[in-house]
Amino acid sequence: QVQLVESGGGLVQAGASLRLSCAASGRISSTTVMDWYRQVPGKQRESVATFSSGGGTNYADSVKGRFTISRDNAKNTVYLQMNSLKPEDTGVYYCHAFTWDRMNYWGQGTQVTVSS
Repeated sequence: QVQLVESGGGLVQAGASLRLSCAASGRISSTTVMDWYRQVPGKQRESVATFSSGGGTNYADSVKGRFTISRDNAKNTVYLQMNSLKPEDTGVYYCHAFTWDRMNYWGQGTQVTVSS
């Protein structure tokens, strides 16, 4: 089992920054893929930021240049730095982990609300 706990969400004004954290515990290894998704009401959950197999990063077009994903393997924690937030970034942000045995795990989600 893997447990994921997100933190860092909140209510901010447009243009502000937030940093989300996701602390993982349990059957985590260096090969565990950890990334960020978000869901807005009425829409499917979408990928926001991921690590690519070559060690790089991938972002949704809507957040490129504003969001940065990073990971601290020593702490089993992945971060999402969100700058220049827009009202359309509002949603519930979920941490996701994909383990070596092809299991998917999700955190409980953290709400991000950006007011105009």
